[in-house]
Amino acid sequence: MIWIKIKRVIKTGLKSFARNGSVSVASTLVMTVTLSVITALIFVGALLQSTLQDIKEKVDINVYLENTTTEDQAQSLQKAVKARPEVAEVTYTSAEQALVAFRERHAGNPLIVDALDEVGGNPLEASLNIRANDPSQYQAISDFIAVQNESGENIKGIVKKISYIENKDAIDTLSRIIDSSQRLGFIVALFFIVISILITFNTVRLAIYTSKDEIAVMRLVGASARYIKGPFVIVGILYGLISAIITLVLFYPITYSLGNLTYNLGTGLNVFTYYLTNFMQITAIVVGAGLIFGMISSYMAVRKYIKL
Repeated sequence: MIWIKIKRVIKTGLKSFARNGSVSVASTLVMTVTLSVITALIFVGALLQSTLQDIKEKVDINVYLENTTTEDQAQSLQKAVKARPEVAEVTYTSAEQALVAFRERHAGNPLIVDALDEVGGNPLEASLNIRANDPSQYQAISDFIAVQNESGENIKGIVKKISYIENKDAIDTLSRIIDSSQRLGFIVALFFIVISILITFNTVRLAIYTSKDEIAVMRLVGASARYIKGPFVIVGILYGLISAIITLVLFYPITYSLGNLTYNLGTGLNVFTYYLTNFMQITAIVVGAGLIFGMISSYMAVRKYIKL
């Protein structure tokens, strides 16, 4: 008996959806736009996070030493840093090695080579290049080096500059840009969600109005409140479900065409590969959002305009 009622409710909801064809199409399109904005934000967020992570992984620490630093002091600092559990690799480059590498790197540019000869001597410093096990550990390594430079035995005052401080500012700036972009995206998505719910609400209200005679008849024959309200909730669910399916279908060719482009831009992420890899999660979010928006708007309309 329960299944028969459920089937009838669904069947009636489908008829109501079809009966208001043009209005249903308009409501579905608006909700599709809303779900598309939400889906686009998922991809934009993934791209931004991938870009930030890629930059973090390329970050290292260059510790430039004072010209008065001896080989023993440099090696002492290298050993102290290498003993840290956060450190994956430490490479020492003497001032002479830095000069040779600089000349080789700019061998094809006579202006730079001539300027270096004009200066005379070796203007470059010895340095330590440090790579951490995880990008989040660079701050601790940088702090450790600063402490050693302040009070370390035999290595006090030998550090001229730590490059991570400059890199950290760039990463923090990028992080703030990403956070601001995500907040803006949330506001835009919220705007479309409100518009979508309002339009679906009014569409269901129109369906209730055009079905007022049927509702009156069902009341007379003793139909339950759930049986009367059910088809209109089904209409809202249909809007959300159909919109979600359209959105998922649209993003397949969109991500396919943009996949190589996003990867070649240096983000480290192919959006098409991301779409296929995370298809189940994206589907769950899009379909879930569509069903929730449809149910909320239809429930609000039913509760307001059907008094039983």
